[in-house]
Amino acid sequence: MQTEEPIIAPDETVASAEPVETTEASAHDEAQELHLAAQRIAPAVEALLFVASEPLETKRLAKLTGEDEKAVALALQELSEQYGGNRGVVLREVAGGYRLATSSLVRDVVEAYLLPPKTSLSTPALETLAIVAHMQPVTKSEIEAIRGVNSDSVVNTLQDRGLIGEAGRKDVVGRPMTYKTTPLFLESFGLNSIDDLPQLELEPGQPLELNLLLPPGAQADAAPQAAEAVDSPEETEQPIAETPDEAVESDAASADTSNA
Repeated sequence: MQTEEPIIAPDETVASAEPVETTEASAHDEAQELHLAAQRIAPAVEALLFVASEPLETKRLAKLTGEDEKAVALALQELSEQYGGNRGVVLREVAGGYRLATSSLVRDVVEAYLLPPKTSLSTPALETLAIVAHMQPVTKSEIEAIRGVNSDSVVNTLQDRGLIGEAGRKDVVGRPMTYKTTPLFLESFGLNSIDDLPQLELEPGQPLELNLLLPPGAQADAAPQAAEAVDSPEETEQPIAETPDEAVESDAASADTSNA
């Protein structure tokens, strides 16, 4: 049994081909517009990624630039190609967003610039830091009363290192500034909180005495000697100087005796 094929007129064939060509042309125009939009917003996207301190999502970049997310995605793709290869800065997709970061190829150089030099604290700085840690918040005058010397330079050094910071003004006459330790201090010394500091074993009301200048053996010998000096002080009589009149009378008496 044979079926007859429908006969299509030439005009109908041309008419059915027109929608296909129109769709292809429309898709081409749309791709062209998308590419132009991506090129237009690429500088803005790059600048936003440069100043941002956290990864930026495509949706947020689209809102900031006022363009479609497809254009933003294409701009990110083009930037990724530009920052690819042997570059010091790369475009990374992290934490659900995008951000500019330094390449692992230049890690050593960047760390040498950013990280502070490895230097140790001086003895006066450690002294002052210990006072602040145990007495915080503490004023500079209270620090100097304990150390016995001016502490302006040491306090400034500790502030520059980020180990102590200002804790507000004390409610006394003059309202002096008080100081406290910082989170960097805890991190540097391996402490979770100030409560982890070694406790000072002092009885209530007992003053803190530090024998900083005497060696251990000399400290043991100095204590009994100090106690004996208090219990039995040695008194020595000093001769009383003669007045001028007494001196004249004494000379006259000596002269009479000689003449006699």
